[in-house]
Order: sequence, then C-alpha cells, then structure tokens
Amino acid sequence: MNKVNQNITVFEHETLRYDKGEKRITKDQFHELEKYFGNGVPYFSLRYNGVQFNEYVGVIQIGKTVIEVLPKADKNDVDDDKWRRILIGMLKAVGTFDIRSTSNSNLKIKPNTVLDLYFEMFIKEVEYLIHQGLIKKYRKKQGNVNALKGSIQFGKHIQQNLIHQERFFVRYTTYDVEHIFHFIIYKAILLLKQINTNVDLHSRIGALLLYFPEMPDMKITESTFSKLIYNRKTQPYKKAIDIAKLLLLQYHPDVSRGRNNVLALMFDMNKLWEHFVYVSLRQYKNANAIITAQTSKYFWKPAYGYRSKMRPDILITNNNARVVLDTKWKNLNGYNPSPDDLRQMYVYHEYYDASRVALIYPGVNEYPIKGRYLSPHNNNEEVNKECSVILIDIPKDSDNKSLIKTWQQKIHSKIDSWVNQKS
Repeated sequence: MNKVNQNITVFEHETLRYDKGEKRITKDQFHELEKYFGNGVPYFSLRYNGVQFNEYVGVIQIGKTVIEVLPKADKNDVDDDKWRRILIGMLKAVGTFDIRSTSNSNLKIKPNTVLDLYFEMFIKEVEYLIHQGLIKKYRKKQGNVNALKGSIQFGKHIQQNLIHQERFFVRYTTYDVEHIFHFIIYKAILLLKQINTNVDLHSRIGALLLYFPEMPDMKITESTFSKLIYNRKTQPYKKAIDIAKLLLLQYHPDVSRGRNNVLALMFDMNKLWEHFVYVSLRQYKNANAIITAQTSKYFWKPAYGYRSKMRPDILITNNNARVVLDTKWKNLNGYNPSPDDLRQMYVYHEYYDASRVALIYPGVNEYPIKGRYLSPHNNNEEVNKECSVILIDIPKDSDNKSLIKTWQQKIHSKIDSWVNQKS
C-alpha cells in the first residue's frame, strides 16, 4: 500500500492498479481518478481496477501522493532520472518555464517532479515581486472610522453611531495592496501551503504569507483571469499570475472527505515534440530559411457552412524549395509509418507544392529513410513524390543542459542536411 507523501513514477502508456503490480495506487485514489475522469480529462483511460496513461505526460497529485508520468521513446530505456530531465528540458526549451531574466537565477532545489519545478517557479516570481515592492491600487471602502474622511453614509451613520458619536460611518478611497492581482497570488500561496510535499519549500511558502495578511478569499474561475488588464505597473505580475492560473484551475478538491484532492499538470507529448522540433529548427536556422508552424490551407468547401482546412506541423522554405514536416512522438520499432500518416503526407505534398515531405520521429537511424509514392494507375511505377522518415535519437549526455542543447543541434543538423540534399 502507498505511504504518505509517496511519489510514483510511471511512463506514458503504462498502467497503474490498486490490486496488483509493483507500483500501486490505493483504492480511494483510484476512485478519485475515476471521478476526475468523469470531468472529461483526456490524460488516462479507465481500466479494470486501475488507469492506463496515454500520450500525456507530467504530474497528477492525489492528496499527498504524486504520480509522475514521464515520456519514453525507447521501450528498453527505463532511466527515470534521464527522462525526467528530458521532459523538464523540453518544457524549458519551448518556453513553458520561461521567466523574466531579472528573476531567473538558479533555482534553489533539485526538482523531483515537474510539479516541484512549477511550485518553485511561482515562489521565485512572488519573491521577486516582493523584492521590487508590491504595487498598490485605489479602491472604494466604507466603514466606521474615528476621523471624518470621504463622504458620510447618513443612514448607516445614524444606525450605528447614536451612542458612539466620536465615530463616522463613511465611504472613502484608499490606496493599498488589496486588489485582484494579490487576491489571486494569495489564494495560490494558500494552495501551495496545503498541497506542497517538498520540505525544502515549506519555509519559503510561509514567508510569502507574511506579505499577504488577511486577503479576501475570493472564488477564482477562468473569467477571473480573462478580465485582468495588464499595464506598465502590473506587467511584472504576469508570469506569477500565469502559474497561479494553471495551479488554481487544475485543482479539484475532494469535497466529500477533503483528503484526496487532485491537481493535474499534464502536457500532450505529441504537441510538445512538435513545438520542440520547431523551436530547435528556428534556433539554429540558416539566414535564408523561412520556418513556420501550423500553416493552414483550405482544401474542401461545402455547399453550405464552413470550409475545411489542413495544417501541417512545420513548413520550411529555403532557396525557393518548399518542404513539409510532420512530427510524431512514437517509436516505429523498425516498422513503416501508418498508412494514415503516409496518406496525410501525400496530401501535403500536393497542396503545398512541396519538393519533398518528411515524418519526424524519435529513434535511432543515421540516415533518413526515403520512400516514393506509387502511381494510382500502375502500382509498379513510382511518381515524383517522395516522403522520408527521419529518426532523431536522444543524446546520452548526463548533464541536462548539454543534453537538450546537443539534441536541438542534432535535430537542426539532421533536418537541415535532408532539406538541402539533392534528389
């Protein structure tokens, strides 16, 4: 059975059950995940006495237990620490952990999970705001005061001050730190105090609360954040508010017993791989290359209603040559791409007038695997449309920073070499 504060690490597509297996959740935790699944979350599928995770990676915290779901492109590689560093490195590379340079000194703890990293990022952002000085705003306030200021509210003044004639019930304007930005941050700090399991962060969370005494406990929804307006003074708050939004909106309290609250920070690995390849190509691109992501093009128009569009992952134009890339986070294990993927690339070839197209997978193969489409009229005859399969293996550097940098350079080098090769 699970111990308090236990961390469970699994890989994508792995199954967790409460009745068997070396790694287990409790029956209560399974029921919480079952209820969470009922809210329409796509992070896992329900199985007999357990759950099976899919292409989403990240963390799900149930009560004090953290389930960490890591990516894995090689079924034989079960090094938890390596894949944790890869996930965090990819998230940093695509900007998920991008923070202001003025507050981006080295983090003080070694994160055990992505959740720890988010928690410390939020704490560091709020510490930075406190160091710079919390902003104040004007707000309307009313109440009994000992000095006359603002405007007297005669009805309430007479009602409450017949005996205490030295007081005045007034409405006035005050200039202080009680405003919506601090209400959100305060609520997020309280949430961290409740759910944080990393002992290295406890004292820092407690210290933050000293700067936000007796803030109103307002209800936070999606609309709360959509109504925020940033200006020159409040712009430094944006990163802290963005992380607070992620935490507060993804938190699902267990209202029945209050023990197995659920917080999920999960990322679609297919989208993360797509963005990672894109930013890697952009970072090291040649001066004459134009690289765009998600370039839409209409391909079908009904008699009534909206047109349908296609949207390849990456489009590269280089010296008047145009190539289309589509990324797939899965291991081919020596097999061919799926017919659906190959059909999709054929359409991209046609509609984008591409000189060549390629599918990008994680994997080990020194050279791209070339393939040509066959004529619909004669299956023994090749047509002038080529689709390649490019496998990009993950470097084995032990240092996280060099691992990600080397990987990005390899992505650029391999794809750029393929783009510029002669047919």
